[in-house]
Amino acid sequence: MVVQDPSPALPHAHLPDEAGITRLVHAFYARAWHDWLLGPVFEAAIDDWDAHLETLVRFWCSVLLRAGSYRGNPMSAHRPLGLDDQHFARWLALWDRTARDVLPPAQARHVFDTAARIGRSLRVGLEIDPLRRLRRADGEPACLHRRADADPDPQPT
Repeated sequence: MVVQDPSPALPHAHLPDEAGITRLVHAFYARAWHDWLLGPVFEAAIDDWDAHLETLVRFWCSVLLRAGSYRGNPMSAHRPLGLDDQHFARWLALWDRTARDVLPPAQARHVFDTAARIGRSLRVGLEIDPLRRLRRADGEPACLHRRADADPDPQPT
C-alpha cells in the first residue's frame, strides 16, 4: 500500500501523527517478529507484546513528535541482547521498507533518517560500531574528536 504525500505546504508534513506512528510500529514489529534474524531476538526478550508495542509507540511519539510520553533507557534495554551490526542493518532495512509501505514518502524519509541516527548512537554506545572497531584495530583513538597524544588530565593554567 503506497500512501500519497500530504501537501508540502502543510507545516510538519514530514511528521506522522500518532495514528501513523502506531500503524508504523505495529506493522514493523509484526514483520520483525517473523524475521529470520530479528525474530529470535524478540522471541527471547519480549514476554508481553502488547505492552512492548505500547512502549514503542510512546518512544517513537516522543522522538518524532516530542510528546514526552516515553520513560526508559533504550541503551540499557538493548545491552543484554547480544546484538551486532548485522542486527542493526537488518532492523534499519526492515524499518525503511515498512515506513515506505505505511507512510507518505516525506514521512517515511524522516522516520528512516531518525531511526538511522538512533541506530548509530546505539551501535556506538553498545560498542558494536564497525567504524569504531576499525579505528581501534588501526591503533587510532575510537573517537576522532580526541587525539591519542592529548594530555588526558590537563592542568588548569
